[in-house]
Amino acid sequence: MQQKSSDRFASKHWLITGVSSGFGRALWDAALRRGDRVTGTVRTEAARAAIMRAAPNHAVVRLLDVTDDSAVRATVAATETETGPVDIVVNNAGYGLVAAVEEASLTEIRAQFEVNLFGAIAVMQAVLPAMRARRAGRIINISSVSGLVGWPSLGIYSGSKFALEGISETLAEEVAPLGIHVILIEPGGFRTDFAGRSRAESVRNISDYEVTVGANRQILRDHAGHEPGDPAKAAQAILQIADVSSPPRRLMLGADALGYARRKFQQHAAEIDAWLALTRSTDFGSG
Repeated sequence: MQQKSSDRFASKHWLITGVSSGFGRALWDAALRRGDRVTGTVRTEAARAAIMRAAPNHAVVRLLDVTDDSAVRATVAATETETGPVDIVVNNAGYGLVAAVEEASLTEIRAQFEVNLFGAIAVMQAVLPAMRARRAGRIINISSVSGLVGWPSLGIYSGSKFALEGISETLAEEVAPLGIHVILIEPGGFRTDFAGRSRAESVRNISDYEVTVGANRQILRDHAGHEPGDPAKAAQAILQIADVSSPPRRLMLGADALGYARRKFQQHAAEIDAWLALTRSTDFGSG
C-alpha cells in the first residue's frame, strides 16, 4: 500500500555517491530542485568542476573513490562536520562488467565487486555510527533487476548486486529497531550511461558462448539509448520513498523490471512445488 509523504517538513541532507551521470545525477538534480542539501561524490577533479559550475550554494561535491576505505571514512566524517548530519545516503557508484562467467578474469571480477559491493559496504559502515547515535537515517542502495534475475553476459555484475541485496536485506533487519531504514532500488532498463562509460567488457572472448553471451551483448548494444526507463522519473520515485514514514524494503523501477521479476518468481515457485516431496524428504522422521 502506497503511503503519503509524512516527513517533508524540513529540508534533508543527502549524500549520494557517483553524481556525475545516470541515476546519481538525476537524483542530485531532483533533490536540489526541491530545496534539499546535497553532498555528491565523483572520482575526478574534471567531473567535480563540471557539476559544480551549475550547482547552487546548498550543494557540495567531494572527490571520492569508494574502493578506498580510508577515503570513504574521511569523506563521511568531513561531510557530517562541515555540511551537517546526513539524513539519507545513496549508494549509486557502480558499473557493469559484461562477460561470460568463464571469460571474466579474477582481476576483472574483483574490481567489479570492489566498486559495486565493497564500496557500498564501506559507505554504509561509515555512515551508520552517526545514524545510530541519532536513531534516524535512510540508506538507499541502487541495485538492479539483475540483483534478482541472472542473464548471460551479466553474471559477475548480477553476482555483485545479488550480494548487495542479501547484505542490505540483513542490515535492514539489524537497524530497524534503531530508527534506520535500508531500501533497495531495483531498476530495469533506463537511459543512463550503463551501456556506455558505466559498462566494461572482459578482455577474453570464448566463441562457444556466442549463442548466449554474444546474443545478450548485442542486445545491450542495440538497446543503448532506447531503454524504456526515464531517469528523471526514477529520481522522483526515490524522492517519494525517501519521505514516507515506512518505506518499502525494495522498490522496482520500470515495467520491464516488474515483468522480469514476476516471471522469475513464478518459475521459482513452480520449481519449489515440483520438487516439494524431495525437499521434505531430508528431515529427520520424514520416512
